[in-house]
Amino acid sequence: MSSERKRICFVLQVKKDRLEEYVERHKQVWPEMLEALRQTGWHNYSLFLRDDGLLVGYLETPDFEKALAGMAALEVNARWQKEMAEFFEDPQGRPADQQMRPLREVFHLDG
Repeated sequence: MSSERKRICFVLQVKKDRLEEYVERHKQVWPEMLEALRQTGWHNYSLFLRDDGLLVGYLETPDFEKALAGMAALEVNARWQKEMAEFFEDPQGRPADQQMRPLREVFHLDG
């Protein structure tokens, strides 16, 4: 398998009445959570939030499924997902990390 990073983009929906608190929580992401993301292959990870609650995530990783599975196996991720679950809209009640589905890339300036 190639170690070349692939660009991944996904969308989630944050509850409109929780937007500001969601932003504040991300100003204080736990150091052990940041390290876990790095160690499991999440690079250049960014989140962008629109005023209506649309959350766009972007990261680069050699293998997105492996990066998700690596995080899912960690206790720190379970704690983070439990704390953050109340911020997301999902009729099925899934944690945010189980809602992430990559969007199809249709254009890249340098690709």
